[in-house]
Amino acid sequence: MKSFMRLSVRIEESGSIKREIETVSLDTLSENELLIKVKYSSLNYKDVLSANGHKGISRNYPHTPGIDAAGIVESSSSPLFKVGDAVIVTGFDQGMNSKGGFSEYISVPAAWAIHLPENMSLKESMILGTAGLTAAMSIDRLLTFQKSELPVLVTGATGGVGSLSLMILKKLGIPSLALSRRESMTDYLNELGASDVIHKLEPSNRPLLKGLFGSVIETIGGEVLETALKHIAHNGSIAVCGMALSPNFNTTVYPFILRGVNLFGIESAEAPMAWRKSLWSKLANEWKPENLESISRTVTLENLDTEIQQMLVGKAQGRVVVEL
Repeated sequence: MKSFMRLSVRIEESGSIKREIETVSLDTLSENELLIKVKYSSLNYKDVLSANGHKGISRNYPHTPGIDAAGIVESSSSPLFKVGDAVIVTGFDQGMNSKGGFSEYISVPAAWAIHLPENMSLKESMILGTAGLTAAMSIDRLLTFQKSELPVLVTGATGGVGSLSLMILKKLGIPSLALSRRESMTDYLNELGASDVIHKLEPSNRPLLKGLFGSVIETIGGEVLETALKHIAHNGSIAVCGMALSPNFNTTVYPFILRGVNLFGIESAEAPMAWRKSLWSKLANEWKPENLESISRTVTLENLDTEIQQMLVGKAQGRVVVEL
């Protein structure tokens, strides 16, 4: 029986977390319609939480994180896929309560996979990954209502969703404003496409503030979300897709009933397949960011632990691709 390597996360009796690379046989995988030889995965914040024993993300340990994977179908019992097909798997239960993409092989339901679009490589699909899909979903929602010439504010701009949002907006010719507390990242954010960079939004007890933004892609939560919401101009929108600072925020109804602001919640794991396919097609073509490689670095399972620790303490920049 063929063996392969994967990252295993264990919670010791003491409560400490142990991460190690283990070698297992293919018969340890659950039986599903597709067996995929993984070529690339990517590191997302959910993976970091899962890799640190967060029971709200992954209930059962030992566990293999990795909500993203891209590779080649090695066996299929589904009429939708054949051996040799290049596929992408993001979201659903992968890497949460099912073994994830930090593994040389995965076994998944066919309903979780899509064919790799033309004009996109497997590596490019994982530079994008869930972060790129989340950015695309946010922008797709905002474009329905974005009529203002004011810029789109992108918070948490040095992270995966933020960086890719800036790059997609640049490709679409939409001006953007980046918010990042890391002043050293100003040049980097300008290169990604930000028209300007700010390092703080001043909080205020006032229910509404000057309309500075046409729309907002919000990845931080907490006080940042509260303040950004007050600054959205008439008939603008905010796409909420993260909570790096806090899951809680306080607001009033005034942005919604006096300015007609729309609030969209972005959840990519269970997004409808038709929408996923449409957005992946756009990401491979008219929305495809230039120089994707410039925001990524490639690591192996052996040095993934360092990247997990960096993201956990808020020092992540761009995208981390895992080559299997």
